[in-house]
Amino acid sequence: MRQMSEMTIEILEQNLGKVVLVHLRGRKSLRGRLKGFDQHLNLVLEETDDTTDIENPKKLGLIIVRGDNVVLISPPPR
Repeated sequence: MRQMSEMTIEILEQNLGKVVLVHLRGRKSLRGRLKGFDQHLNLVLEETDDTTDIENPKKLGLIIVRGDNVVLISPPPR
């Protein structure tokens, strides 16, 4: 099992309460406010939108994303 580095934890802690983009396996994309995370990179996102289809985003609200599915986490473009 993969463990997060101290740097990863620090970056995620700095982004708690901020909007992040999360890319998942299967080319799925989410945009939501990072509410929490654990050592397995499981994420709690609130005010989440499924932005896989940019033309038609779907509101998901409060969700938990399993860390196994996370490919990338980034801040949204400005």
